[in-house]
Amino acid sequence: MTAPAAFDLDSALTRLGYESFRPGQREAIETVLETGRLLLVAPTGGGKSLVYQLPATMLPGTTLVVSPLIALMNDQVRQLEERGVAATYLASTVEASESSRRLAAIARGEYKLVYVAPERLALPWFQELLEKIDCPMVVVDEAHCISEWGHDFRPEYMEIGSVLPRLGSSRVMACTATATPLVRDEILSRLGLPADTPQLLRGFARPNLRLRAQELVGKKERHLHVDALLAEALGTPNAPRGAAIVYAPTRKETEAEAQRLATAGWRADGYHAGRGRVERESVQNRFMDGELDVVVATNAFGMGIDRADVRAVVHLAPPGSIEAYYQEVGRAGRDGEDAWGLLLLPSDDPPRRRRLLEMDGDGGTVAPEIVRHKWELYLELLTWAQGGSCRHDAILRYFGDEAETLAGCGKCDVCTELVVADERSEGERSEIVRKILSAIARVSGRFGVRAAVNLLRGVKDDRLERSGLSEVKTFGILSEHSDEWLMRAVNRCVTAGWVGFRGEDRPLVVLTVAGKEVMMGERAARILLPPPRSAASFGSSGGRNRRRGAAPESQQPLDAIGERLFEALRAWRQETARDEGVPAYVVAHDRTLREIAVARPRNDAELALVWGLGPAKRERFGEGMLRVVAEAAPGAVETP
Repeated sequence: MTAPAAFDLDSALTRLGYESFRPGQREAIETVLETGRLLLVAPTGGGKSLVYQLPATMLPGTTLVVSPLIALMNDQVRQLEERGVAATYLASTVEASESSRRLAAIARGEYKLVYVAPERLALPWFQELLEKIDCPMVVVDEAHCISEWGHDFRPEYMEIGSVLPRLGSSRVMACTATATPLVRDEILSRLGLPADTPQLLRGFARPNLRLRAQELVGKKERHLHVDALLAEALGTPNAPRGAAIVYAPTRKETEAEAQRLATAGWRADGYHAGRGRVERESVQNRFMDGELDVVVATNAFGMGIDRADVRAVVHLAPPGSIEAYYQEVGRAGRDGEDAWGLLLLPSDDPPRRRRLLEMDGDGGTVAPEIVRHKWELYLELLTWAQGGSCRHDAILRYFGDEAETLAGCGKCDVCTELVVADERSEGERSEIVRKILSAIARVSGRFGVRAAVNLLRGVKDDRLERSGLSEVKTFGILSEHSDEWLMRAVNRCVTAGWVGFRGEDRPLVVLTVAGKEVMMGERAARILLPPPRSAASFGSSGGRNRRRGAAPESQQPLDAIGERLFEALRAWRQETARDEGVPAYVVAHDRTLREIAVARPRNDAELALVWGLGPAKRERFGEGMLRVVAEAAPGAVETP
């Protein structure tokens, strides 16, 4: 493997017409040149393409880029050609004669980069062609599509891992905009890359985005919020300041909202898979050329869209996961200027979403394990939306990017409301939070959320009486608040990382290290408490719409040993999933591994307290988990 020192990266950058690297780009390029393997996670518009394009111009031969986005292929090839780099792409939209010409040129080694769809990579005749050329690097773009249980799974990506060994390429690079640790592990496993493949996370923090979430009761209220946001972000239809994307949950709602906005004077049109290819391309091209101010679309629109002046992204209903949400809202503000992201939460969305998850496209049923996993992803997004801590920091914690947390962005709806709350009642809010955490501490590791809420309200509860908790001073300390309000307040403490869970069928609440610091007054209670709401509000009763037993992922901070143990468990999970021939999540969720890293169970009895580990999973994987704990955290596990 050629060392980075053998390459003049600055000269190569200048030849491509750039003045300097963005943060993290040089490190990523040096890593892939030196180690030959890299998983790069950076937001769309964050400069991922340069990380593979620059090495491709320096390495001998033809670099292969696998991408599902024809529009993006066309755009990047055009830009490379303008910079003097020989590049091409192969896709279904290319006429047969032109495709044959490009294939012949590939065989002669005339291109530095070739973009192809994953379906073509799986064709035997195309593989034979690739085996005959010098291919120094293979790049898998939008690599999260290979995760079977991620937010944008594409079956054709599953074939890539079996093709890579045949190409003889010395370097493999996978790129994605959004991926949790679980999805990252599955990407490596599906591509056949070792567990120690370098993983670089860069640029997740987008503090220029003013993120907001708003609960709704009806469509009239929805229209008011959409119109107000467009007026704030774009101004008037007569002289708009940029553009907006509005995501709708169905084709019918896409058409209706596009028509409503067009009637209001906006240059608006709809985009969904039900429209013909020519119509869709027309909408996309008019949007990119500045002829449309607003596109209302299903999630079929957006991948590969790189318009810098998108000032707002609105979701009329929640997407399927935090990953999907952050990828879609991240299409706003790519010029670095302020932009808005508004997530609307209709009160009837959870039951509707559950029904949709349980049915496939043909009206049949979906495997319960898949439904449960996708429901958990959806609940993670609802937990974030209903949370009372900084929107950006909560997302960064979700993706495991603690290094970029902002200690409050100052621009999201929570942060701006906290400024008002601080002026009015900081002391009162801190006192309420500490009382809640005190109740959590009383029941920590013994009971669930219901017992903690009953303790705070002073409600008769046999468990509290048997344990003597009905006699402590915490009993009834917040009796003036409703059951619903306290449930939501506890959920916000979960989002803030102060409260976690253990156990599976009956999750037990636990007070985290950070939660203890807040309770003791050693850390500020920077959280927005829920306002009074009616019982009909979205997500009332702290999760009445949730599957029984579901709980948000614990965000307990890890010490140095815990971080080492968590990474060791992830590597073990990847290898185990590969050996068993199952997706990584079947072995264990990220939340389960994180709980183990915090608790460091010493035996099966303690392992049983970890979320997500029922008897069947402990019998199948428990011994391996305990072995990893013993090796990564010596002295933590009891000897038989």
